[in-house]
Amino acid sequence: MPDVLLFKSTYDDSTHWGRVLRTQVPGLEVRVWPEVGRVEDVAYALVWKPEHGDLKRYPNLKVILSLGAGVDHVFEDPELPRGVPVARIVDLDLAAQMSEYVLYGVLHFHRKMPAYIENQRRREWGKPGRAVARQCRVGVMGMGVIGGDAAHKLAALDFDVRGWSRTEKRIEGIKCFHGPDQLASFLGETDILVCVLPLTRATNGIINAKMLSLLPRGAHLINIARGAHIVDDDLLAALDSGQIAGALLDVFRAEPVPREHRFWTHPKVIITPHIAGDPNPDTAAEQVADNILRARAGRPLANVVDAAAEY
Repeated sequence: MPDVLLFKSTYDDSTHWGRVLRTQVPGLEVRVWPEVGRVEDVAYALVWKPEHGDLKRYPNLKVILSLGAGVDHVFEDPELPRGVPVARIVDLDLAAQMSEYVLYGVLHFHRKMPAYIENQRRREWGKPGRAVARQCRVGVMGMGVIGGDAAHKLAALDFDVRGWSRTEKRIEGIKCFHGPDQLASFLGETDILVCVLPLTRATNGIINAKMLSLLPRGAHLINIARGAHIVDDDLLAALDSGQIAGALLDVFRAEPVPREHRFWTHPKVIITPHIAGDPNPDTAAEQVADNILRARAGRPLANVVDAAAEY
């Protein structure tokens, strides 16, 4: 039986991924969805947003490999085959890309760039005030590989950084909060909120009217996680009232964002088209190849997702 990997992506990157993987996994055949061929041949699936019900078609599937750090797009499938492990990519290059985006966003708001842009529009020569990094409290929600990397880099720039996660973490130089009981305290000390949370049933809609009301008035929001973390109408209301002074959003409930959505035209919102970070085959393929070789040999896989926790 051929050793076949099924590749499914929303980007035209199958040639690049296939070339890199074949150099690292001897004898691997890469088939690009929907040109699957015999479903019995497929042993591995490297996917982004697989069609619902598709993965159950492969009776010899050994592992589902998420083409990204998040796995919510896999677990959304109501017919996901039981007993097949799901592994995610933990790519340091991807983490670096996303940290760059966070650093840009924090500096954009901290250095009051929206005010300067408005001054330019009005042709006014004004200075909106001093900005001191150590007086700016940045809160990172989600302290995994990406959130932790961003937090450390912000701290290196002298920002006052704190982190919140589901379970307790101890990270040098970062004030850590955890669990629902400490969320309000974390938010109350946060001037710029950065969301890097995994999307699960517990975090869907977590950035809602109640949560936004717990931030200091005039706080800013950066979301590089998933659009479904935000209740859009609640964020728009908070922006309209001044509770939230501005938002930088890279992810959305519907992508592309519908043309009629107020995010496009709201003066306090910056939209980017889900570009904070993309997995790079040249750096990420090594761990995908490693998991394929592990599956071949019957050894434990790396970066396996806890199905109950959904990340």
